[in-house]
Amino acid sequence: MSETRILVIDDEAAIRNLLRASLTNQGFKVGESETGQGGLDKAAEYHPHLIILDLGLRDMNGLDVLKGLRRWTTIPVIILTVSDDEATKVALLDAGADDYLTKPFGTPELLARVRVSLRHNNANEATPLFLSGDLEIDLNKRQVKVRGELIKLTATEFELLSVLIRNHGKVVPQTLLLTSVWGKNAADQTHYLRIYVAQLRKKLEADSSNPIHILTDPGLGYRIV
Repeated sequence: MSETRILVIDDEAAIRNLLRASLTNQGFKVGESETGQGGLDKAAEYHPHLIILDLGLRDMNGLDVLKGLRRWTTIPVIILTVSDDEATKVALLDAGADDYLTKPFGTPELLARVRVSLRHNNANEATPLFLSGDLEIDLNKRQVKVRGELIKLTATEFELLSVLIRNHGKVVPQTLLLTSVWGKNAADQTHYLRIYVAQLRKKLEADSSNPIHILTDPGLGYRIV
């Protein structure tokens, strides 16, 4: 438990102090940020296993912070909000929140939700870097390098690559790739994938006809290794 890192992003010092004391007492390591942008930067450096994020930050909306995190990490994010509005909760869950608590909240309930989220996380940590052979991808900075050379990708190419990396080592079904990158209406547009995967291979593989990074599982989908 002592190696489990939690990042608290909240602009209220009293809340940060409370969470730091409660989480540290349970054996967690705690990092902090009082701004949204600072939290995004801290997440990339601190490699937390879970993030507690306040929705009402001074510098930016917590929902935008959540969306920024979800561009490169799938670790649990628990939202703290003063709103009990159903539409707000639905928007948070749709944007990738794992759980939420309405302020004021009880510390025992928060700790219980933290434990549940961490059990589901399987000890994964947030890291924006994907390294494989001559391939280096920074999902936070949105940079791709092959053999140390910066490679330019289109926004769509990078989004497709990001989905594969967030699920690295797993076969990602074609429908999931299509809906994640192009939306629900594109679920059956498999030609999109063939075109864009071919473009990525030309840019990332030493030999696009014999790929070693982006592999095809016939009839199932694609995976990056």
